[in-house]
Amino acid sequence: MAGVFITFEGIDGCGKSTQLRLLTSELRARRLEVVTTREPGGTTLGQKLRAALLDVKEQVDPLAELLVFAADRAHHVRTLLLPALAQNKIVISDRYADATVAYQGSGRGFKPELIEQIVELATDGLTPDLTLLFDLTVAESAIRTRRRVAAKRNDRLDSERVEFHERVRQAYLDIAKTNPDRVRVIDARGSAQQTHELAMNIVIPFLEERGILGQEERAENKAPRG
Repeated sequence: MAGVFITFEGIDGCGKSTQLRLLTSELRARRLEVVTTREPGGTTLGQKLRAALLDVKEQVDPLAELLVFAADRAHHVRTLLLPALAQNKIVISDRYADATVAYQGSGRGFKPELIEQIVELATDGLTPDLTLLFDLTVAESAIRTRRRVAAKRNDRLDSERVEFHERVRQAYLDIAKTNPDRVRVIDARGSAQQTHELAMNIVIPFLEERGILGQEERAENKAPRG
């Protein structure tokens, strides 16, 4: 079995982190070996870079933000992602390179050519096998983000203006249109369970096509228990 790289993307408040936990639990119940991670913050160094970027209250220069995210990704790819994939594991990451295209490219306004060069340098060409884009309106995102603020779980990007998040969402949708074989859009307006079912309807057939999850195993896991 070859390693598989799956990424979760979407604007703030779309629920992707919750969905990652639900999917991981489901796959591990099917006896699959899964590694979960995130960007930024998937490594010890990444955790420090994440705190430096997202948890500070001061203004961060956009170019510095772009380069620190790239540094985190370069370290993440070489010390965690590639080794795990080489061990034939299923790797699921909460954000990856598409986030840079959406947030720093469209959100901050950096030229696509610069973003492409930085992404290529940081990733060494590593592209996800499957990306789930959890789509949510910016209005609904704002409602969910306010709950995070009340729970003191917000970060610096949560406080950006509505126009910023609109640009980010549109960029994600454009990425999906450009890469229909890799990126699958999921309507994230429903409950966590409803969204999870939509994600499973994509991931399970994908793993079957890759030969990682057999049809018979799927039937076994669907069988009534008791």
